[in-house]
Amino acid sequence: MNKRTGNIEDVLPLSPLQEGMLFHSVYDNAGPDVYTAQLVFDLEGEVDRDRLHATAETLLRRHANLRAAFVQRKSGEWSQVVARSVTVPWRDEDVSGAGDVEAAAAKLVEADRWARFDLRRPPLVRFLLIRLAEGRFRFVMTNHHILWDGWSLPVLLGELLALYRQGGDDRGLPRVRPYRDYLRWLSARDRAESEGVWRQALQDFTEPTLLVSERSRTTVVPEQVFAGLDRETTAALNRCAREWGVTLNTIVQVGWAVVLSAMTGRTDVAFGNIVSGRPADLAGVETMVGLFINTVPSRIRMEAAESLRSLIGRVQEEQSRLVEHQYVGLADIQRWAGHGELFDTAVVFENYPVDSKSVTDNAAQQGFRVANAQAEDATHYPMSLIVAPREELALRLGYQPDVITEEEASSSLDRLVRVLRQVCTTPDRPVGTLDVLSVGELERITRDWNDSGVPVGPGSLVDWFERWVGETPEALALVCGDAEVSYAELNARANRLARVLVERGVGPDCFVGVVLPRSVELVVALLAVWKAGGAYVPVDPEY
Repeated sequence: MNKRTGNIEDVLPLSPLQEGMLFHSVYDNAGPDVYTAQLVFDLEGEVDRDRLHATAETLLRRHANLRAAFVQRKSGEWSQVVARSVTVPWRDEDVSGAGDVEAAAAKLVEADRWARFDLRRPPLVRFLLIRLAEGRFRFVMTNHHILWDGWSLPVLLGELLALYRQGGDDRGLPRVRPYRDYLRWLSARDRAESEGVWRQALQDFTEPTLLVSERSRTTVVPEQVFAGLDRETTAALNRCAREWGVTLNTIVQVGWAVVLSAMTGRTDVAFGNIVSGRPADLAGVETMVGLFINTVPSRIRMEAAESLRSLIGRVQEEQSRLVEHQYVGLADIQRWAGHGELFDTAVVFENYPVDSKSVTDNAAQQGFRVANAQAEDATHYPMSLIVAPREELALRLGYQPDVITEEEASSSLDRLVRVLRQVCTTPDRPVGTLDVLSVGELERITRDWNDSGVPVGPGSLVDWFERWVGETPEALALVCGDAEVSYAELNARANRLARVLVERGVGPDCFVGVVLPRSVELVVALLAVWKAGGAYVPVDPEY
């Protein structure tokens, strides 16, 4: 592509997460695009529609990357092509005469949220101004997440109000540092060094942490559940973070890891960590607009005897070694780890600066009041935890309702709250003894699910197993991958191993450690230990 041809101003590479979002958009181009984000304002007072429209035009003129389209070259490589000029997508609607004004406005906002962008046609942002009544408006800015991240929102909002004050004229506003400077910074990274660091961090990570085994290709509109911590508990967590030299983000991540461990039965878990991606050595990065965030794995290994305080400190130290390498794309990290997928949940800690008072005061100077502001976004993961560090820690769990029920999502969030409270009340408690499940969940697992309604006869598990072997020796007992084992074969293999254990001194009241992945061999080993422990090993040579 020639930059001097037609309306093309520049051709840029993609950031790692832009590549990921582009993949999901192309992968499922029929259903809703979950990476369509939206910001909604209720404005009260005198709003000048033409002035606001001119402000939107200037925003797109100032920030070249907001005029980008995403185009695939003949080589298969994707680029973002920046248009020299674009027409601002703008709609005016008036629902003041509707029988139910709020319902009519909500319908327009919802429809705009899920109207897909064609990533080949810039700009990937549109504006909607809804008149609710005299002196009441709803202003909607909808964009594809591929253009900017949450940190960029207050920057854009500040510019929006400043430009509105000047009638869309940007004279006097600070010069924009272009997003291309960040992409240039990315291209200069030492990827060989980062590869070594990530390989080390994920060494021996044997199995992905997945809550959902199979998912449909069709995207489903996500739903949300909410929870939070009271002011006293939030203050206590912040106090712990200061005293232990860790971040509140690390504490929340450890809490989520404990919840995942309980849900999956594993002590080595991973989930997506959404990092800000704004490098401290790039001058002016804090006021730049674009997609800087990135998704990288957060791997947390737990020992049952380790205290919560110790675990949190260790995780802080482990993750600090990865900070300089968090720019790498997830696809590369997964390849280095030897897995096609590492996790299917993600954690977003929204710690970007927002000065809501400044926004309110600035709007008041323009003759209107920002009565309400609401941001909407989502991810493609079955579960996504969004954390807002306020005076009362706010927790929001997005979930895909086709694979996760509302009850499951709410229970997961309740478990996290339960763990976080224990961080500040019993920080020296061993991780293996934490109360993760509610009283009701424990009752269901230990009593309801074990209540078969069938009388249990005398004998041990080994007795029952042997009886079944005698009655149906050729019946299928065990399936693991492609392996299929009959009761007779399983019994014979367990007996052979049990005789070895007895010869090594294993008997009643002995402890035998079994360290095996989930496999046929694991079942054989457990049966053998039970048989040796009860000294129930046939001596017939055919075994």
